[in-house]
Amino acid sequence: MKKKIIENAKTLIIALILAIIIRSLLIQPFFIPSSSMENTLLIGDRLFVTKYSYGYSRHSFPFSLKLLPKRILYSEPDRGDVIVFKTPADNRTDYIKRLIGKPGDVVQFIKGDLYLNQTKVKKEFIRKDTVFCGQEKINVNIYREKINKNSEYEIAYFINDSMTDTDTYKIPKDHYFFLGDNRDCSKDSRFLMSVGYVKKENLVGKARFLFFSNDGSIGNFFTFWKWHQSIRFERILKKII
Repeated sequence: MKKKIIENAKTLIIALILAIIIRSLLIQPFFIPSSSMENTLLIGDRLFVTKYSYGYSRHSFPFSLKLLPKRILYSEPDRGDVIVFKTPADNRTDYIKRLIGKPGDVVQFIKGDLYLNQTKVKKEFIRKDTVFCGQEKINVNIYREKINKNSEYEIAYFINDSMTDTDTYKIPKDHYFFLGDNRDCSKDSRFLMSVGYVKKENLVGKARFLFFSNDGSIGNFFTFWKWHQSIRFERILKKII
């Protein structure tokens, strides 16, 4: 009996170590709790993030253990990447947003249009739709924004009371500027006191694809009789762009 307990304990420890290695160095699951990235990401989406995409920092490890003094094996992200990062406010909370500005870039909104280094970022109207902002459904215009030749994606602007002009944001060295795709309902780098510019060290990884999605307003895992309505089957294994 004692030998069996010891063997089971060894197996459990090995499994735990392997799980930590995979989570820290390769891939980690995340859950979407807010509407700031609609319609790219919906509340209830579950996705995988690759940890190796931009190298590793202390935030690659569970609880942000200070095992690395700086980011190693660094690979610079591309504008348009959807990235999980630790908020500068507490270096602990995970946010997921779209990368817009790199170090040295100047970002500004003028009459609701995004400008990058004094050049208007191309956007094309697609359709009218609704998105959530908190618990409220809002009427929006959906646009296809193209920030570079390799990255185009959908964004939402409120039809009424959409944001207008902002100050210019000059991104410091080794920092990045992020925006949510639900532009009028996103706490992101425009809010300098709560999010602001994100340090290179705070990047966690690149969002790759959804592995599950469930509409919690209809049901959950335990209400199996509602699965046919609550599970968003069309989003399972969907690539994040």
